[in-house]
Amino acid sequence: MSFMGIKKAKRKLLAMKILKEGIYIIIGCALMASGTSLFLLPNQLSSGGFAGISTIIYYLFSLPLGTTMLILNIPLFIMTIIRVGKETAIKGIFGTILLSTFIDLLERLEPLTEDRFLACIYGGILVGLGTAIVLKASASTGGTDLLTYIIRSYKPTYRASSLIVIVDTAIVLLNVIFFKEIEIGLYSAIAIYLSGKMIDIVFEGIYFTKTMFIVSNKYKEIAQEIGEKLGRGSTAIYAKGMYTREKKMMLWCVASRGEVARIKQIAEEIDPKSFIVISSAREAWGKGFR
Repeated sequence: MSFMGIKKAKRKLLAMKILKEGIYIIIGCALMASGTSLFLLPNQLSSGGFAGISTIIYYLFSLPLGTTMLILNIPLFIMTIIRVGKETAIKGIFGTILLSTFIDLLERLEPLTEDRFLACIYGGILVGLGTAIVLKASASTGGTDLLTYIIRSYKPTYRASSLIVIVDTAIVLLNVIFFKEIEIGLYSAIAIYLSGKMIDIVFEGIYFTKTMFIVSNKYKEIAQEIGEKLGRGSTAIYAKGMYTREKKMMLWCVASRGEVARIKQIAEEIDPKSFIVISSAREAWGKGFR
């Protein structure tokens, strides 16, 4: 391929990357706005960040939530350009403008529920899912995310997760003080927790698997039976018992949750004295899995 051909291919890949990230940001912001405008805001709940401060201003001065969030983020955008870089700031501006617009549009609709418990659950899930999709595009919607970038540019040793928790907790406490209802803080805490769990699920996956360690003198027969009956491979690892000083072979097998009981049964039928340890694995990639 010629130099011009390579350059054209690179431009095409870059354009596809920008388009994909743009779609992610749009979908993510729409979900976040739905959770905020249709569930959290009408019930005076907060998901932390600048949304929490904007909720107080919304009820105090009747200013649109989305517009308030955008105004609050302007100083952070300037600091981000100076301290972090233009690319992070541009994506943050795009995400924040989209989120603010979606929130102000959806705010005109009737809330889907006035039950605070339901609102904190569905609002937290939607906000978390939307946030995760935006983060997948290496973008942000301003607020706490940009603030942590700026703080860590001065103090790189500070953990981003700790900073977010501190800021969100402080803002939720402000909501409780302003609305003078402890329930608002309790329900908001549930929403923030669910939001965080949704981010974990999107990034770490939902395909939970199990890892099994089987110590037995009949490891060959057990491995063969697992392969024939379940189609699962296993790996033999050299091991030494530190109490008995006896050298043994240990089988390591990764399986789905539904296969654990069958593998355990196979091992016990072949060798009733086999020693089995079962632990959880967040996700498995490769042959036989995703």
